[in-house]
Amino acid sequence: MKNFIAFIVGLIFAMGLGISGMTQTQVVRGFLDVFGDWNYSLIGVMAGAIFIHSIFFYFIKKKSSPLLDSKFHLPTRKDLDWRLITGAGIFGIGWGWAGICPGPGIVAMASGNMDIIIFIAFMLVGMGLFKLIENKIK
Repeated sequence: MKNFIAFIVGLIFAMGLGISGMTQTQVVRGFLDVFGDWNYSLIGVMAGAIFIHSIFFYFIKKKSSPLLDSKFHLPTRKDLDWRLITGAGIFGIGWGWAGICPGPGIVAMASGNMDIIIFIAFMLVGMGLFKLIENKIK
């Protein structure tokens, strides 16, 4: 049942990404081009997501556990280290350069767009390389 609900929630999220335009690289690049031909339409998407999340999180965090698990799995670390800052920077540069981030990219693969498929393939290669390097450092 837990996997079925996760699938339905993921499907709804994927549909939201598609409907909002987050899977279209030209929309994302237009949003990031603040000093050029700025496309501000994604502000509504982000504001709506933050608003809905804030309301639900306020009530959900008062519960002792989520509906489908025994405990909440919230981050506990509060520090900023070089790995977090570097990773966020690489993520932001990649998102801006490609015009797509991983979640919408996975959804956009359904379009068959070869650029998106290549993006996701190289993203997976990068994740694999990171794991290899991280394991060698330890």
